[in-house]
Amino acid sequence: MRNLLILFETFRISQWLKNLVIFTSIVFAGKLFETRIFLITFVAFLIFCLMSSASYILNDIIDYPYDRKHPLKKNRPIASGKISLPQATFIFFLLTISMLTISLFISIWFFIVCFVFVIVHFFYSLFLKNYPVIDIFTISFSFVLRAYAGVVTSGYHIPVWMMLTIFFLSLFMASVKRHAELVAQGRETRLSLYRYNEHFLDFLTYTAATTAIICYSFYTYFEKPPQMKTLLGDFSSQYFPLVETRKLMMITIPVVVYGITRYAQLLYEKYEGERPEKIITSDLPLIIAIVLWSGIIITLIYIL
Repeated sequence: MRNLLILFETFRISQWLKNLVIFTSIVFAGKLFETRIFLITFVAFLIFCLMSSASYILNDIIDYPYDRKHPLKKNRPIASGKISLPQATFIFFLLTISMLTISLFISIWFFIVCFVFVIVHFFYSLFLKNYPVIDIFTISFSFVLRAYAGVVTSGYHIPVWMMLTIFFLSLFMASVKRHAELVAQGRETRLSLYRYNEHFLDFLTYTAATTAIICYSFYTYFEKPPQMKTLLGDFSSQYFPLVETRKLMMITIPVVVYGITRYAQLLYEKYEGERPEKIITSDLPLIIAIVLWSGIIITLIYIL
């Protein structure tokens, strides 16, 4: 049991939340509750979760000397010696090869996306993470790959404004994370931090946040949600024909703006941006914003 818990800790299961972006295509296409499409997307989600864990293990192997100097990362299984480097290497290859093999059973295009994801993370762990700006852009590109994996799995596309929102929102979170690392731990725990400074990271954070909000606003205005066949939808179209569901999506903009600003507030007040999954799952105002946004989206797409 103890070894299993150590293995789960190595997998960083709490960070699997990032892979929920795979469901973007079916959520905004109105297909979330179609059993066949949901199940195949869920399988893709699990594959990406385990591939993400493989990338974390590879990163921990390469970052072993740096993690031992970090006040928090030194307690990770690989850095602390609970899992040896040969064991970690074996787990990495086992996860990577098995997940790529299973991905072939979904489709050749899904396999290609998975393969690109593996290659991107491989080069990121080896040297891309050592170059400022390139490191956070690579992280953002990996989120786009996750979203596109949902597209090739389900067959439903993601509007360009939503895809851009995903890219810039992940760029914002990556910039926040680098800022938190720089302020809280200094430059010794990550090589790229020697080329960053607080003012530059502030600029990246503001730019990414602003652009994400603009892209999402364009999505809510220009993209028309799918028209679901519901009783309430029939009623609204019959008695309120001038009310456009597309325009109603704009009411979610303040919620998104609040969520982004709340996330930034936690960074500048508590310097917790180094662990985004902790912020998202522990801060009550942010949780309320996410639940409220999700509820409005589900209502507008699947009920109205």
